[in-house]
Amino acid sequence: MKDKENHYIPNPREFAQEIAEETRLLRQEITGGIMRIYYPLDFRHNNSLKNLSNQLRDLLEKKLWLKILIAMGLGVFMGLFLGPFGGYVDPVSAEIMGEWIALPGYVFLGLLKMIVIPLVFASIILGVASSQSMNALKKTGVSTAIYFVVTTAIATVIGLGMALYIHPGQYISGDLIESSMGSEVQVGPAGLGFTPSFLTLPSLLIGGLLPSNPLGALVNGEMLQVVIIAIIIGIALVSLNKDQSTPMVSFLTSVQAVCMTVVKWSMSLAPIAVFGLLTKFTIKLGIEALLGMAVYVGTVLASLLILMGLNLLIVTFVARYNPFEFLKAIRDVMLLAFSTSSSAAVMPLSIKTAEERLGVRPSISQFVVPLGATVNMNGTALYQGVATVFLAEVFGIELGPFQLLVVMVMAVAASIGTPSIPGVGIIVLAMILSSVGIPTSGIALIMGVDRILDMSRTAVNVAGDLVTCKVMDRWVGGDVKEKVDEIAEIKVKKKPEEKVEDKVKANTDLTASESSNI
Repeated sequence: MKDKENHYIPNPREFAQEIAEETRLLRQEITGGIMRIYYPLDFRHNNSLKNLSNQLRDLLEKKLWLKILIAMGLGVFMGLFLGPFGGYVDPVSAEIMGEWIALPGYVFLGLLKMIVIPLVFASIILGVASSQSMNALKKTGVSTAIYFVVTTAIATVIGLGMALYIHPGQYISGDLIESSMGSEVQVGPAGLGFTPSFLTLPSLLIGGLLPSNPLGALVNGEMLQVVIIAIIIGIALVSLNKDQSTPMVSFLTSVQAVCMTVVKWSMSLAPIAVFGLLTKFTIKLGIEALLGMAVYVGTVLASLLILMGLNLLIVTFVARYNPFEFLKAIRDVMLLAFSTSSSAAVMPLSIKTAEERLGVRPSISQFVVPLGATVNMNGTALYQGVATVFLAEVFGIELGPFQLLVVMVMAVAASIGTPSIPGVGIIVLAMILSSVGIPTSGIALIMGVDRILDMSRTAVNVAGDLVTCKVMDRWVGGDVKEKVDEIAEIKVKKKPEEKVEDKVKANTDLTASESSNI
């Protein structure tokens, strides 16, 4: 028989504390389970890319855009001094000096080309996976894709129309290009060496969009395939639970951070790079060609200005937002885009601007901005339209309605898969020129003034991404956005247990709202 006198009776207070602790732990487990059910990925407010914008703030504070403008002027002056116009250096020595002066520019472009694929790949995956639900992702994705295609087509029409109206190619001779540049630039179109029939078109189309080797698409820089792969992986992450997706999310977040560090390093070379590249091309072109290019440059800039005006009209009448407030909010990111000539490089600041200054939902901005950095190339498509008409006039080639339609379709299709790095539009332009029978040697003339145009069209591209954010936020926001804002404002000081209960209730209410409204 047990000794009842030595039987331990716990203190009631200690017993109550143990029950409270066990209840708290059980409540946490239940809360985690509910969160995994309703939100498999706990990064609806993933701020990893937005937080990297702090690395870019220093560039704005140091007036990088002003330094680049000064470097451009000095580069043209140095090129004229060393080239035939100055007559102080023999042509062979001047060309050698130009190549060595342009060395920082080659390093600058090489660094950006090196990181743009992993940066865009990681950002699109995390952007897609940041969607609140599969229904919201479907609605946002379809609306964004249609908007991108329509606005890119309109931008191309603006470029073609302005070039046909101004006729910039009449102010420069094709003989000057052939004599000074020869056939130095001969970039053949890649991947167009087949004649698909009606029967083989489906297999060729799907085979081109869905690569059998995803790693090969990443290595070869096939941007359209990279975007599709990233979207598929992002959708797959949405369907996984948190334990399975967390390692992938952490890895991609680290990839973003590493890429932005490399971007910051490359930006320190930007003024020297622009100076070197412009010096090299000015030495080759000379003063006569540069003066003849002034009308072409003016045509492109005027077309970009019209496109920017169209963006402001969309902001005013579609997004219902004050255009002057919009310009004030995006001023910094446009200056940085002008300085870097890369939409991908300014993605962190674009997302931060969209969320904190334009009031866009994180699920919208983190999906639209990374996707728009590769797909939404309105300024680039416009530039390719102007450049094609310009070079056709230079070489005396008449473009009929069918050729202009081909240019428009190819410019829209090519801009969707164009990497968001400086100078890549030249490669796409070579493909378009070949398709309508224009000598690609004329690209050498375009490259001489491409730096200022590249920076300008990149700024317009980034502005277009932010316009898309506002439009999508209004189109697919609605009651869900209001519910999110209402829940986010519940920040009353309570005990930890009460906060957990409120978080579960808020998430449940939000999910019910999404299922009834989306």
